[in-house]
Amino acid sequence: MTVGNMESAQLFDAGKKGRGLRATKEFNAGEVVFAEPSFSAVVFNSLATQVCHSCFRHQANLHRCGQCKFAHYCDRTCQTACWDEHKQECGAIRKIGMAPSENVRLAARLLWRIHKDTGIVSDSQLISVDQLEDHVSDLPEDDLKKLKTDVRTFLEYWSYGSKQHSVDYISHIFGIIKCNGFTLSDQRGLQAVGVGLFPNLCLVNHDCWPNCTIILNHGKIELRALGKIPEGEELTVSYVDFLNLSADRQKMLKERFHFDCTCQHCSQHIKDDLMMAAAAGEGSKPSADKVKEVTTFSKECLEKIEGSRIEGDYHKVVKLCRECLEKQENVLANTHLCKLRVLSVASEAFSYLQFFSEAADAARRMVEGYMMLYHHNNAQLGMAIMRAGVTHWHAGQIEMGHGMICKAYRILLVTHGPNHAITRDLESMRMQTEMELKMFKQNEKAYHTMRETALKNTSADEDTKALLRKQ
Repeated sequence: MTVGNMESAQLFDAGKKGRGLRATKEFNAGEVVFAEPSFSAVVFNSLATQVCHSCFRHQANLHRCGQCKFAHYCDRTCQTACWDEHKQECGAIRKIGMAPSENVRLAARLLWRIHKDTGIVSDSQLISVDQLEDHVSDLPEDDLKKLKTDVRTFLEYWSYGSKQHSVDYISHIFGIIKCNGFTLSDQRGLQAVGVGLFPNLCLVNHDCWPNCTIILNHGKIELRALGKIPEGEELTVSYVDFLNLSADRQKMLKERFHFDCTCQHCSQHIKDDLMMAAAAGEGSKPSADKVKEVTTFSKECLEKIEGSRIEGDYHKVVKLCRECLEKQENVLANTHLCKLRVLSVASEAFSYLQFFSEAADAARRMVEGYMMLYHHNNAQLGMAIMRAGVTHWHAGQIEMGHGMICKAYRILLVTHGPNHAITRDLESMRMQTEMELKMFKQNEKAYHTMRETALKNTSADEDTKALLRKQ
């Protein structure tokens, strides 16, 4: 049942996919189809003291709630803005003496707001929160056990006067969160910091090659067009990273979202051949057995790399990456998934240890592979090109670095918009590299002297370190 309306999109019957949204007018690349604040959202428990519980900004010296001692805020303004949502939570935390998991806290916030606003918070909201799909009946046994544990914790935590709910209804709410919860990032889009529910966004169906992307910008999610969308076309986003074989994407979607993906890219296995391709050099093509052998070796090596990365042993990460890349040379193509994953970690690890020339080479090869696989306006492609541009910049390869930064900026204008923090950062980088490129062209020797002096006075880039930890 539709309960509201939007100017830009309408709810419709999408056949086997169930409900869906379609455009009510034409959109061009980079246009915002709609923006939506969260119905409810919470910060991850692990980041409760580092991220504002109101605006979700990641920063130091946050102010703690004096009553529950759990919630933290930028300042009094953020605390006051969040009080309507936090006051019930504050009392519940004090009642049980600790904060439960983020899922339990989000479920409680959803129900408190449903009681306050009957599940509808604006005229543009197309569906009541409790009418969203839960797929509880499709959950495997282990997930059902976890859900029952969450329900028990919730019943201890919940307080709303005499208002009580059945176990089935509470389970329904947890199912909605599991299927529809959207991960929130910090102000720069670099770190996942929380989870929230956006009712209209929940109605946008999946496609592995979508016409829209989602970005969190100034506290609201924006659904942005990746290219021209004609009036009447279904609006779609990708629920999973495209950089997986079609069968693996289908498996992930079935396990996480309980549907069989029949999109064109999955049905026709588009680009699967590139993702498993052998190297195509001037010499003889490697045999299928050799490709299989190196692929198996690469997967084992990636597990070791991840273990060393978690331990913080970046010299070991670099050693393993070099060994794996040497084994892959002339066997796996730069579009092969195993090679791309090693190149990605290698580029960040080399940068972390200030081996900038090697980092730039790995980043260049990685981007070449990504550009053959991803949609030309894919946000992850844009971020990868940005990091590669910065890496080339650090390596003193200013022409290549500036070119990549400009290319990334064009992509992020579409996927993030001009006012997003990361786009503004990228614009500053673009202006800086443009200035340095002019200096380089005027006096190459003076430019390199200036760069070497700057590098001696600067430690490895902190953002690069943070990105490596999150790979």
